[in-house]
Amino acid sequence: MVDSDTARADAVAREFGCRGFGSVGQLLTTHNELQAASVAVPTTHHLKIARQLMEAGVDVLIEKPIATSLTEADELVSLAQQLGRIAQAGHLERFNPAVRATVPMITRPMFFEVHRLSIFTPRSLDVDVVLDLMIHDLDIVLSFVNSPAKEVRAVGLAILSNKVDIANVRIEFESGCVANFTASRVSTERVRKLRFFQPKQYVSLDYGRQDALVFSVGGDGAGIPSANPQIQVTKLPTTQEEPLHAELKSFLESVQQRSRPVVSLEDGRRALAAALNIVAAIREHGSRINLDQLRA
Repeated sequence: MVDSDTARADAVAREFGCRGFGSVGQLLTTHNELQAASVAVPTTHHLKIARQLMEAGVDVLIEKPIATSLTEADELVSLAQQLGRIAQAGHLERFNPAVRATVPMITRPMFFEVHRLSIFTPRSLDVDVVLDLMIHDLDIVLSFVNSPAKEVRAVGLAILSNKVDIANVRIEFESGCVANFTASRVSTERVRKLRFFQPKQYVSLDYGRQDALVFSVGGDGAGIPSANPQIQVTKLPTTQEEPLHAELKSFLESVQQRSRPVVSLEDGRRALAAALNIVAAIREHGSRINLDQLRA
């Protein structure tokens, strides 16, 4: 456990039965047998800390977003390749049982509706809601669609902080798929849902409940009873598991087997690129309608 606040590092270390350190350098000097580490520092320090660890021969799991810029993300990717390190991006919703159960059902998704609403807390206010919350869903949709973005339209507002706290985004992909995203950290309730339509199917996924329903046209009539006999409703089988636990377990398996992580740094870069494009689109929209003057 490393924390520049040594009192906090010691407190956490006592709770989990390990040692606390005030710096990564101190950790590496004391434990040269260290093989893997999770980088969960503020995003502005990801590159510095991850570089220090990788150069010392340590494999890394880097929390989302993996960097503050694409230049930094590219440097992380290059470092991992040059040093032969296992490096995973910390997009934990990939390990949500509902997401894992949905992946085999994907054929050709053409329309997404995604909502991620959260009650306001004073954490992560150094970044806006796109990089704080929406990036989870951007990563999932990008992995489902697997197509470059063609057009991005976005609007966002700062409500309780100096950063954008609520945002609505529309992305059209080269494949023709359209995805609508809404993310808010000033909601009165918690909502984490993703729904998408593909030929003859509608899939509804609830991250919080860790379940997914598939509505299919036709079929053998088995499954959950439906008001429309032409539509078959199926609840996908899932095994309940805390996504963070599954993420860490998957990372350690990649370290042990020297295999490509489920969520690579390239995946993290792709999600970051989409998020930064959205941030730029929100800024352009605000400038076009003179939003700063409206808030004054």
